[in-house]
Amino acid sequence: MDSLCIRCKGKGLCGKPCKILNKFIDNAPKPKLHFSGKSAPELFVGRIGYPYVNSGILAPQDNDNISNFATAEEWSTNNFSIENVLRLRGQLIYGRAKTNINSNDRLKQVTQELALSSKPVSTEFFLKKKPTLEFTPDSVFRPMTNPAPIKKVILEENPKVSKKVDYLTSDYDVKATTALQELYKSNIKVDHLQKLLSIGLLGVKHSRKMVPTRWSITATDDTISKQHLEKIRYFPEVNHITLFSGNFVGNYIEVLILPGRFSFEAIEAWQGESTFNQEHYTQFSQDYEGFFGRKKYAFNITGGYYAMRLPLTEYLTKIQRQATVFIFREIRPEYYAPLGVGIVRETTRRAFTNQPKTFDTIEDALKDIQTRLETSIEIIKEKSWVLNEYGKQKSLKDF
Repeated sequence: MDSLCIRCKGKGLCGKPCKILNKFIDNAPKPKLHFSGKSAPELFVGRIGYPYVNSGILAPQDNDNISNFATAEEWSTNNFSIENVLRLRGQLIYGRAKTNINSNDRLKQVTQELALSSKPVSTEFFLKKKPTLEFTPDSVFRPMTNPAPIKKVILEENPKVSKKVDYLTSDYDVKATTALQELYKSNIKVDHLQKLLSIGLLGVKHSRKMVPTRWSITATDDTISKQHLEKIRYFPEVNHITLFSGNFVGNYIEVLILPGRFSFEAIEAWQGESTFNQEHYTQFSQDYEGFFGRKKYAFNITGGYYAMRLPLTEYLTKIQRQATVFIFREIRPEYYAPLGVGIVRETTRRAFTNQPKTFDTIEDALKDIQTRLETSIEIIKEKSWVLNEYGKQKSLKDF
């Protein structure tokens, strides 16, 4: 099956040509030791061997517009297909080096300057070895391709830094959570906030250090949505049943909003022979929280849970209401290559931009959901905490 290459990384264990690796091969740049390219700026900090990790910069070999489409938000806005995303990712070179998270070497300094920028920056790369044709699939971060040990990096132009980013990254007395909140309010994009946190540019001086990219992505989604919830819990409840729907590159999202105090449940259904599920049956994951929130990490859905919760809290903040919410994500085989957890966030955001439907009963809403999903609504009802507890004498906040 095509999706096996997610695990074997193109070794051909399925007996078929790898659909992902072939796309990278078709678009791979000619290996060079020295080149100039515009960094998105896209940065990556690994976690293997922490606190000694691989970190570095992704950039194309030529100063073209590839770097203008580096995030899931841009892929969604431009309605990119998976093939288009893989084509763009296959042209990037990942120059990396092993470093300590607390170090302050030249590569880290340049990486931090790039992280500050709101626009692509022309950067000159000197590599120790030519890039190798590899890809690293992951459910949290975007596909990584063409790694190479980096010797030196030089900025060929000054990064364009917004005043708010410059101010808060220069303030060593502001906690990271406060800085994230202020920057988000200033319309700094979530992907940019994640980079600032990952490369160690936020927080009080003695606490600043590099954070693995996968941790910074979830931490940013979690922090901002928690800050929203501090206000949402005091808003009046919605007074009718509302349903939002949306889809993108094989991810189908249904958001059911019910009258009641804030509670949130997310269920994912990975269909058989889809990304990260090579079985012939659907696999389910579930996490939820009551009125007072979660005390533990969402170990079942992991980063996707927080990536769905953020667009939800953005919506509830916008309408100044609280609600009991159930989000269902169906992942079909057409999502054959993992493009990172940002896809979950942007698909959920897409749902909230679509025209909502209102219903008199939950059953009517579920019947409507069934017209778009391949998963049986009866199975969903059986598994759902919200749907099973809703309307009982005790409030969901008691659980």
